[in-house]
Amino acid sequence: MTAFASPADALERLAGAGYLADDKIATTVFLAGRLGKPLLVEGPAGVGKTELAKAVATATDAELVRLQCYEGLDEARALYVWNYKKQLIRIQAAGSDSAWQETHDDIFTEEFLLARPLLTAIRRTEPTVLLIDETDKADVEVEGLLLEVLSDYQVTIPELGTIKAARTPFVVLTSNATRELSEALKRRCLFLHLDYPDAARETAIVLSRVPELPEALAEQLVRTVRALRALDLRKSPSIAESVDWGRTLLALGLDTLDEAAVKDTLGVVLKHAADQATATSKLGLS
Repeated sequence: MTAFASPADALERLAGAGYLADDKIATTVFLAGRLGKPLLVEGPAGVGKTELAKAVATATDAELVRLQCYEGLDEARALYVWNYKKQLIRIQAAGSDSAWQETHDDIFTEEFLLARPLLTAIRRTEPTVLLIDETDKADVEVEGLLLEVLSDYQVTIPELGTIKAARTPFVVLTSNATRELSEALKRRCLFLHLDYPDAARETAIVLSRVPELPEALAEQLVRTVRALRALDLRKSPSIAESVDWGRTLLALGLDTLDEAAVKDTLGVVLKHAADQATATSKLGLS
């Protein structure tokens, strides 16, 4: 799937989808589409990894298919599962006179197959962005399942054979780096590390999402967020929470982010009591 004509085209179209990328992001996204390789995006939570995949889907008029990873994720939830209840009804309807081989061949067909995200993305003929979100949260065994899908863009179902992608999806894997992904998986991907943006770009992001917010207030907000991120917190404020804070200040009709405003609205950006206590102490909020 060739998603973008050039890095400059990626930069412009991602911006049109509401994602303000820099040159490194735009170049890597362009190459992932041009080379047909999965894109592994790694970085701390809240830096826009998932939003990048959504923006690629929007910018290319593609359908977003999302596999949310978690501990205990297995093949049935990621790839496919047989509709056992429907198969049982078919077996009962066949009666005792039907030969078992005939019944077996009948129930292991497309009619009884329930596709999960990986198989869904492989089978689609329209433009598709496959988001494998928080890959590092899945068990190591899931990576083996991903290898076939990401190596040859195909899925093997014993009863039906190998299903190859009619159209290669644009694949984005995200990772918060809570564990190291296998080298075999990394080799199949282009790699992009995302961190929190600099102050100017984060201000631009906030203003793009909350255009009614005065620029001076957006700059003040971003300075405060960056001060919070410098603290030893359990969960630093994400870019999305910076945007939420901007909307909060606008809703309250505030024109400055003074100590009282920070203290009263701190729950918008810090979601742990211990983090709020740390911020209150370190920033001298009374």
